[in-house]
Amino acid sequence: MKLLVTGGAGFIGSEFVRQGITKRHKIIVVDKLTYAGDLKRLEEVKERYKFYKTDICDKKEIAAIFRKEKPEAVVHFAAETHVDRSIEDAAPFIETNFKGTQIMLDCVKESHIERFVHISTDEVYGEIRNGKFNESSPFNPNSPYSVSKAAADMLVRAYHRTYGLPVIIVRPCNNYGPWQFPEKLIPVVIKQALNNKKVPVYAKGRNVREWLYVTDCCEAIWLVLKRGKIGEAYNIGSGQERRNIDTVKAILSLLSKPQSLIEFVKDRPGHDIRYSLESSKIKKELGWTAKTKFSRGIKNTVEWYKKDLFSKVCQRVWSKASLK
Repeated sequence: MKLLVTGGAGFIGSEFVRQGITKRHKIIVVDKLTYAGDLKRLEEVKERYKFYKTDICDKKEIAAIFRKEKPEAVVHFAAETHVDRSIEDAAPFIETNFKGTQIMLDCVKESHIERFVHISTDEVYGEIRNGKFNESSPFNPNSPYSVSKAAADMLVRAYHRTYGLPVIIVRPCNNYGPWQFPEKLIPVVIKQALNNKKVPVYAKGRNVREWLYVTDCCEAIWLVLKRGKIGEAYNIGSGQERRNIDTVKAILSLLSKPQSLIEFVKDRPGHDIRYSLESSKIKKELGWTAKTKFSRGIKNTVEWYKKDLFSKVCQRVWSKASLK
């Protein structure tokens, strides 16, 4: 299969590309290479994919890539993703996540694409104190980031209904693993603890997140791409929920660092208390379940960041991070 992958130099997108090349697919990566994008993530598959440094909001350039490459399918990862940054400035999120998705859909509409897989998020549903969200749960996003993703979700569905585009939406829970940019909770904790610096935790760390190892997530996306039903949405959840404070303590324990490094800071505005996905649909229809237990996944992640082999790469990436 010849695939166009947007955001293929990002954290999740690069894992998807690595898996795709292993599966012998032809991959075209489109990535703007913002602060969170890095081709080092694709070093192990170097020269085995085609790359365009392009902004998905540039319709002329995107349309030219479609005409030249004639991909059979598109997997759309490209997005601004960090909630804190969206609170500081929502404009890039609306521009990339909504307008960029609209431009991608317009180019798909003008091409002969077999499938367009849109990568969404569990945050479109908002928070839930008890129970789980299924694919039919109403949207109730609470941050500029999640609003931009919910709007993109709705636009994707509208293009399917109005124009008959062959779209599928996936909504994963919180991903973690090697190569994640250090503005998200887990790599921030690892970075700070490795440097014996204070580890910031919002409020008392009681917010609950469902954690999914990035390898498992991308395996699910590959299944959806190949066998998912056109016009449908699929939750991708691990069923492994933890309070943020417990996640932080687990990382400190793996690093043999004291809990005295924890520093509780003022809570994020509008901070969702809990996310939780009902993922029986993808299990029943496609036979997917998450393979990696959190205890194993977090150990793998910590060990990856500790390896000397990656230390220079990590420091180069981390030096770009704006941590508060």
